[in-house]
Amino acid sequence: MNGPADLGGKHGFGPVTPEVDEPVFHADWERTAFALTLAMGAGGYWSLDRSRYMRETLPHTTYYSSTYYEIWFKALERLLDDAGISSGETAPKRVLAADEVRPTMGRGGPVSRPGPAPRFAVGDRVKVKPMRPATHTRAPAYLRGHTGTIVMIHGCHVFPDTNAHGKGENPAPLYNVAFPAADLWGPDTTAADIHADLFEPYLDPA
Repeated sequence: MNGPADLGGKHGFGPVTPEVDEPVFHADWERTAFALTLAMGAGGYWSLDRSRYMRETLPHTTYYSSTYYEIWFKALERLLDDAGISSGETAPKRVLAADEVRPTMGRGGPVSRPGPAPRFAVGDRVKVKPMRPATHTRAPAYLRGHTGTIVMIHGCHVFPDTNAHGKGENPAPLYNVAFPAADLWGPDTTAADIHADLFEPYLDPA
């Protein structure tokens, strides 16, 4: 999926200018949007990958004209419709009580799973497949077709490309791969290497 969120290496968006001493929330409604998204996500209606997919497939004009939490809220509306909750077709599965929020956030949502042995080893040269999937993927467009070196193996994790669409977790080996920055951004870059976590199905031997 080449959605509006996949901006790495694209021109015309200007420099990244972080806000100094940026608050977590700029307004009370942002706090509410965040709380609603977490509460509904904890209800078990959809996976984390599904929620990412709904954010990343908002129309380009909507995505680029929205603030961070506006994107979250607009995606939540889509998730509620998709799950049949807005229409009342789906009954509540679980309610996240106020006293459960902090313990739930503390536990997080681990996605490591037992799975197949890794095909590649540290030091192997690999090439990211030049794919253009129509559905969800965590392979950045700017890395596709480029060659890098595996520097770490993270074990097996839920494969988001299938999990986002209810097609199973299908755990796959996950690698940290280093790419020479000049190969990606050209000789004028000031960076040395770019590291990316990539799933085995994205990779071929170089």
